[in-house]
This record gives sequence, structure tokens and C-alpha cells, in this order.
Amino acid sequence: MSESARCHYRSSEGTPCENEIEEDGLCFWHSSSVDKKGMMLKEKLEVYAQSGGLLQGLQLKHANLEGINLVCHGLKNGYDLSGSDLYRANLRGAHLFNVTLDHGSLMKADLSGANLHFGKFRETNMLGVNLEGSKIDHIDIGRKLSQEIQGAHAQSNGSTTEAIDLYEQAEEIFRNLRKSAEQQGLYALGGDYIRRELTMRRYCYPLFSFNRLKSKSVDIFCGYGESPGNVVLFSLALIFVCACLYFLLGLSFEDEIIILDVSNQTLLENARNFLMSLYFSIVTFTTLGYGDVTPVGGARAVAALEAFAGGFTLALFVVVFVKKMTR
Repeated sequence: MSESARCHYRSSEGTPCENEIEEDGLCFWHSSSVDKKGMMLKEKLEVYAQSGGLLQGLQLKHANLEGINLVCHGLKNGYDLSGSDLYRANLRGAHLFNVTLDHGSLMKADLSGANLHFGKFRETNMLGVNLEGSKIDHIDIGRKLSQEIQGAHAQSNGSTTEAIDLYEQAEEIFRNLRKSAEQQGLYALGGDYIRRELTMRRYCYPLFSFNRLKSKSVDIFCGYGESPGNVVLFSLALIFVCACLYFLLGLSFEDEIIILDVSNQTLLENARNFLMSLYFSIVTFTTLGYGDVTPVGGARAVAALEAFAGGFTLALFVVVFVKKMTR
């Protein structure tokens, strides 16, 4: 076949397609001008994949691929369909184990009952995908969705309305993935998706608004109820900060004032005083209130605030921890 008669498509690595061209200089699989709506392409595409055809950049909008088997047992990473457009394609019951579809589109595709185990869909448009009954264990959607990246770019260019629209799309995608994960009992995966879903919702708020600040605080504090470790880290940080304040403001222990005094106390005595301040901070945070050490002056206000925050934080930790453990 002459060079001019070959498909003009090149993969992202520069691999050429060896198929015969259509009128637009691209082959049947890579041409977007060929209307594949409703075409029964299951067996044809399986044969094409098994024969070593170039699978990147396939144009399969509206194609009927119900029940297709694209599981490649001979490749460690499975078939690579990166950059393929499967808009509104029928992929019901498809076997796509370990397939790669990075930077492509599954927008409004029907993947109900499909096997997507270990599939890679990084920066793939998954808006409106039907995932009812599909198996999504260990799928990789990347650190950021394409809508997230585009939204951040639009926001940096001052296109706030466009950015909000893209973030809302990303929120919808995460919500859809979260619901699918929960239906399959994949609660840890669902927890990750709900955190990312709520993060997208936060990005829709004005930059310095109260709602955005509140949402960010909840994320840092407990990961939207999904990270008990965050509560522990916050607790330890609060205890340490309050201990430093007590060390500076002063505490009373057996008629002795415990306070930082560089000029009249040795390093060892100051270290002992800090440990006493740390002890009082722990007792106050946990609301034990032994009474052997008492705050003086401004340390009273710090103790009151720490006790209030401690009671709230401990209760929150129990709620978040139990939620995670009883799923």
C-alpha cells in the first residue's frame, strides 16, 4: 500500500495507522466523518484489536459495542484506547478489564453492567456516563479530571462563569462515581469520591466567600467526614499550640507560677515547665480537669477555648471513626 493510501492518523507516540483511508484521509476507525451511529461493531473491533490494529484515537460516537470483549491477556497493561471518542456509545456489558482510555471521551456512554476493573481513565470525559451495575474496582481516573484542569485554566483567565460550569460538571462526575461505588459496597472508594465531589462544589463558591471558607475548614478539619486522621492531627496541633500559650502566659501549680523565664531559670527548669504546660493542655483538651494545675491571667481564656474545642473535636472524631469502621 502506498504511503498516500494509508491513514494519516498518528498516535501520541507517533505510531502510524496502517489502514486504508476514507475520503477525509483517515481510516474507518479514526475518521469522525463516518457515521457509526447504531453500527454493530463488536466483532469487527474485537478482530481489529486482536490483529494489532492501532486503537488510540478511535472515533466511535454512537457505536453499538454491547458486550464487546477488549480484555488483552497478552499485554501487561491491556489495550490502549487513549484519545478515543466513545460519545453515547453502547457499551452495556462490555469487558474492559485493564483497558487504557486516557484523554478520551465516554460522555453519556452506556456502561451499565460493564467490567472496568483496573481501567485507566485519566483526564477522560465521563460526564453523564451510565455506570449502573458496572464494576469499577481499582479504576484510575487520575489526580484531576479534565474538567478540573480546564476549570482552573478558565478561572486563571478570569472566565468565572465558564470555570463554575466546568467545576459543576466535575462535581456531577464524582457524584455519579460515588453512587456507583456505594451501590457495590466500595465505601472507601466512595469516600474518596465524595470528598472530591464536595471539593468541586467548594470551587463553585466565590473565592473569599464564607461558604468557601467554611467548606475548606471542614475539609482540613476532617476531610468532609472521611478522614479521622485529620481530626487527630488537628487535635495534636491544638494541644501543642495551647501548651506554648500556657508556657508564655503562665500557670499555677502548688503556689508556684509555671512560665517561660529565660533570665532566672535554667534550660532544664524551662523544659520542665513546658512539659507541665503540655500536661495541662492535654488535661484541658480532654476536659478531664484534675485541678492540680490552674491557669492564670490570659491563660484562662485559652483554657476555656481549648476545652470547648476539645469536647467538640473528640465527639467529631468518634462520629467520623465509627462511620469509617462500620461501613
